[in-house]
Amino acid sequence: MDAHTNMHTVKSHGGRLARRHLYDWIILFLLMVLYVIIYLVHPFRRYVSRDMMTDLRFPLKGVTVRFWVVPLYAVVLPLIIFVAFHYKRKYVYDLHHSVLGLLFTVFATGVLTEAIKNATGRPRPDFFWRCFPDGQEVYDLSGDVLCHGKDSMIRDGYKSFPSGHASWSFAGLAFLSLYLAGKIRAFDQSGHIAKLCVVIFPLLAASGVAITLVDDYFHHWVDVFGGAILGLTVATICYLQFFPPPYHTQCWGPYAYFRMLEELRNANRGAREEPQSEQVNTAPDESRIIDELEAGKR
Repeated sequence: MDAHTNMHTVKSHGGRLARRHLYDWIILFLLMVLYVIIYLVHPFRRYVSRDMMTDLRFPLKGVTVRFWVVPLYAVVLPLIIFVAFHYKRKYVYDLHHSVLGLLFTVFATGVLTEAIKNATGRPRPDFFWRCFPDGQEVYDLSGDVLCHGKDSMIRDGYKSFPSGHASWSFAGLAFLSLYLAGKIRAFDQSGHIAKLCVVIFPLLAASGVAITLVDDYFHHWVDVFGGAILGLTVATICYLQFFPPPYHTQCWGPYAYFRMLEELRNANRGAREEPQSEQVNTAPDESRIIDELEAGKR
């Protein structure tokens, strides 16, 4: 019995599983490098006239949620929860695919977010004070702004759409929400509201962060909405790449885990078809164990 429940652990199969997905990890690394490169690119310098400044004079203030805090709740927190589930059930497939899926989600979202920011060059609501910190407006002959503020502030002032806070928050926390929905079988038609609360809470947290960005005049509401949609979309696509939908009967485990069980079942079936003299009388127990594993009872 222990041979089957512990036969695919991090120690026994972790390295083999990582090597099987070596190209995926390489692509993930390239995504990280690409994110850094795109982040360093100067955004498109959009034409901003005196009349447009009317909607860009909101106070320049700090954000309630610093950007360095976002990876803590959007990446580190889900990773801790993944490890906690692994500690309970010891499924290396679940741990590997949840970690890989989450990292793909956040970095793919980051690349898309920064690329769109640089391409659109939309000014932030507080752009006036970034451009003219002393309040003295200067425009060229075409009517475009001639900013004399700090270069880094001006550069960041052209990166309003979409919101990086919102896209990262919804990417990481939406992936976590889907993961929890599968693990606790939130949509098993049993009607437990408590399960639904667990699934909704990460999305509420992401929404709360998004709202603070509008309250801090750091983003327009459209920026936040666009970032949220982007994060949700990428999270859903990446999650479904590794796990069944949350309403599926086998939603609690990754596809790879059930493929492994099918391979065990086929091997067990082949053993039963051997000549009677060569059979080992463990097939019934093995079949029962595999069925329990597939049902999520182990």
